[in-house]
Amino acid sequence: MRQTPETDLPPREAMEFDVVVVGAGPAGLSAAIRLKQRDPAISVVVVEKGAEVGAHILSGAVIDPVGLDALLPDWRDDPDCPLKQPVVADEFHWFGPSGAIRLPNVLMPPLMSNHGNFVGSLGLLVRWLGRRAEALGVEIYPGFAAVETLHDAGGAVVGIATGDMGVGRDGRPKPSFVRGMELRGKYVLLGEGARGSLSKQVIARYGLATGRAPQKFGIGLKELWRVDPKKSRPGLVRHSFGWPLDRRTGGGSFLYHYGDGTVGVGFVVHLNYRNPNLSPFDEFQRFKTHPMVASTLEGGKRLAYGARAITEGGWQSVPKLCFPGGALLGCAAGLVNVPRIKGSHNAVLSGMQAADAAADALAAGRANDELVAYEDGWRTSPIGRDLAPVRNVKPLWSRLGTIVGVPIGGLDMWVQTALDVSPFGTLSHGKPDREGLETSAVAKPIVYPKPDGKLSFDKPSSVFLSSTNHEEDQPVHLRLADPAVPVARNLPTYGEPARLYCPAGVYEIVYADEKARSDPRFVVNAQNCVHCKTCDVKDPADNITWVPPEGGGGPNYQEM
Repeated sequence: MRQTPETDLPPREAMEFDVVVVGAGPAGLSAAIRLKQRDPAISVVVVEKGAEVGAHILSGAVIDPVGLDALLPDWRDDPDCPLKQPVVADEFHWFGPSGAIRLPNVLMPPLMSNHGNFVGSLGLLVRWLGRRAEALGVEIYPGFAAVETLHDAGGAVVGIATGDMGVGRDGRPKPSFVRGMELRGKYVLLGEGARGSLSKQVIARYGLATGRAPQKFGIGLKELWRVDPKKSRPGLVRHSFGWPLDRRTGGGSFLYHYGDGTVGVGFVVHLNYRNPNLSPFDEFQRFKTHPMVASTLEGGKRLAYGARAITEGGWQSVPKLCFPGGALLGCAAGLVNVPRIKGSHNAVLSGMQAADAAADALAAGRANDELVAYEDGWRTSPIGRDLAPVRNVKPLWSRLGTIVGVPIGGLDMWVQTALDVSPFGTLSHGKPDREGLETSAVAKPIVYPKPDGKLSFDKPSSVFLSSTNHEEDQPVHLRLADPAVPVARNLPTYGEPARLYCPAGVYEIVYADEKARSDPRFVVNAQNCVHCKTCDVKDPADNITWVPPEGGGGPNYQEM
């Protein structure tokens, strides 16, 4: 692919702001709102790569309102706020192949209770937050992907650049070419979500993960269903673990009944799984055939599908949150509480804390330095108090498997609730997720049943329901460091797991003679990409880098 040299392109136009926020998710929008609450004169811009605010938001979601209560205390009284359905029933189950065991709620640590929380669409909630932010004077630019951080002579971040539009697959400008913009600010707040491209670069550039445990990830897959009204139980929250995953593979499920006859059903697989033959997508499809799930979905209609990487490292994997000129927010910082399967409350709180630090700095006449108050304060804040008691659940699960690790993790949470101390101290996560795969020679084969088109489905029909679209004539945004690696290394060693871990059918191995399996080629169907970032995490050769495509591309989730 030929690239047009930067020197041959017209210069970017630049706009100046006090604070530039990347990502119109709950973290970024909360930061923008908080800045305007602190001082309406602070100029704030939010850039969002999705075609509209909320287009790339995917979550269960059971939402702990602690963040909203702090940010917008009147949210319950706002008739436009879409979060209406409180949790009324909270269930935990262990699944076997054909049955389930209900775990008594009294055995669950108190922090696992969902009473007082709300069930709803995080995508709709983010759209509402966007409207509240704009009403305060925040400028929001959807459809613009931030592709580069800008730096001063000393190395501090002084802004971001959005991607050029109208670039052909060959890297050359098309007739529709439009140069990206420079958005310069005294502080840049990165709220891109899990495995954000700029966040990844900043963490590496400034060594923000030094001294921290490796970040861990999962992949979350979700479908939205319209169910038979007789089966609708508004406010029911049901979680499970066990089947169809084996005992050494971490993960679980959720089934959330919204208040309008819709059900969110989802499945999470921890990306430190060992078997390269495992397909998270197909495990999810198989999960829905379990009698306890099928009884709810049968006779219903699948409305939407999506997938997203989830940060799972928690307390010991959170990088340093500030860097010269900016800070990391929300899932970009890894603030998800894995046992609770919640992160939006911490995203809101982190946006507020970073905004407070930035507002104080601006009031003191500072710019482009480190917001050390944010880094120094989060572990003793509600965010830290949420993450500290669950810090050993993921390591215990990974080391000891589901049958032993989960109960011991639960016991550890109970001990910390009672004594505010863990008998394990703080356990490390060990190695990155990509390093845990077994080779094909020793891995157990997995044969998945064919989809029935009623409860289980294939990837193409699922991607269709995500409303994913990309401009086809643009550079491929899934970049291979070495194009030879998939066939030369990953295929003979692991069976090329990208064709299985990708939930959208982006990656394929195509043979010149399928029967003889001769002359294999690695094919990247970038048009299918739902921006889950799993390939950026799980590729065993660390050979795939996800970068933003042309702004506005990707899924267009409406109520996910």
